[in-house]
Amino acid sequence: MWTPADDTGTTSLDSPESLAHAAYDRLQPPTPVIVASPPGDQLVNLPTWLWIDQWKPVSASASTPGASVAATATPTSVTWTTGDGSTVTCVGPGTPYTVGIDPMSTSPDCGHVYRRSSASMPGQTFPVTATVHWTVTWSGAGQDGTFPDMTTTGSAGFRVAESQALNTSGG
Repeated sequence: MWTPADDTGTTSLDSPESLAHAAYDRLQPPTPVIVASPPGDQLVNLPTWLWIDQWKPVSASASTPGASVAATATPTSVTWTTGDGSTVTCVGPGTPYTVGIDPMSTSPDCGHVYRRSSASMPGQTFPVTATVHWTVTWSGAGQDGTFPDMTTTGSAGFRVAESQALNTSGG
């Protein structure tokens, strides 16, 4: 539990749990940066690969003389709202698309196929969000524990175009 600041502006903590809460309050998981392939506009009926670039645990600590506690947030999954009414949950960050892979292949672990254009949407884009779910643990001063999971959310707009073929063979 926190002890209020004294006249000098300093505070003290009187238990490992209090130190853990202080460390938790200092955690700063990054806002997810949304990445997709194909880059730029997405296409109706073409697989869109989704992934998050920053995917690693983050830690923070708090200490008093003789005791130190660290809190660690570890990303576990990401839930995507794709703007077209679909939701995709992926375990892990997703796999970045690499040049040379067939553009018609689906992501091995995190992707979506748009079935309609975003042309009728405001700004002609689908609002896309990625919410990363983090498990949070703490340890130190001879104890350990967990906190409720936390989330961070990033957003982007995906323009989804429709490509139509026209047969002019006359046959």
